[in-house]
Amino acid sequence: MRFDAMDRQMRVYETNADLCVLPGIYMVARLDGRSFTRLTREVCRFEAPYDERFRDMMVETVRHLMQCGFRVLYGYTQSDEISLLFHRDEDAFNRKLRKYHSILAGEASARFTSLLGQPAVFDCRISQLPDPERVVDYFRWRMEDAHRNCLNSHCYWMLRKLGTSVEEATSRLRGMSIAAKNELLFQNGINYNDLPAWQKRGIALYWEDLPKEGTNPRTGEAVIAERRGIKVDYDIPSAYTFEKFLLDLIDPQIYLRKNAMLIDEANESYGSP
Repeated sequence: MRFDAMDRQMRVYETNADLCVLPGIYMVARLDGRSFTRLTREVCRFEAPYDERFRDMMVETVRHLMQCGFRVLYGYTQSDEISLLFHRDEDAFNRKLRKYHSILAGEASARFTSLLGQPAVFDCRISQLPDPERVVDYFRWRMEDAHRNCLNSHCYWMLRKLGTSVEEATSRLRGMSIAAKNELLFQNGINYNDLPAWQKRGIALYWEDLPKEGTNPRTGEAVIAERRGIKVDYDIPSAYTFEKFLLDLIDPQIYLRKNAMLIDEANESYGSP
């Protein structure tokens, strides 16, 4: 059998199960570290519950993923996970899911491994979201998960550092209300409200025109120019401010259209003057 014929015959077994994301659907990739609990506690012994060295490695991994060939509008990281929002019209690899899964997991694993100096592996999945509002809901969901992780982690490690065993700390926190956990921390000198925002809500990365010092080639004078770069936000806003920011990032016209619809609805309800 000639190679061309064999290639056509065998390639079917690779591609017959290919799934592609439909045009107009928003894609958000979520990557999770595999066995990172063991990696961070036993192999590398990072500070618990939060370590700025680990945080910075996650941020640099997100930065890398935003520049590895895909149109990523917004990156987010909390704990050992990363979320990436793609441009709605991203069409790399004809939107084949297997390509996004394998490339993103591979890029994240390679970059984090190089930063850590130890083998580290990420998995990847893609959420397919129908509209910008669901995109906002997705990131609110992950921010709420960050909040829960932060509260639970600080309670757990506070108890551990007081000499409580793993079993005792886990048992004590099981079924405890959010208010009771806040009070537990407060009674031991930790005010949850005073904890860094990046621990409670995660960290965002997005493209922005950033000032950069330069020199005018004609006059030799120092000038400030704008260059497209990635901004790292350690203080993500919450509620309405975050929603408006993210919707504006996805489509600056969304709020204009929403306001026009509200005006039309008001006119229909009360009658135009």
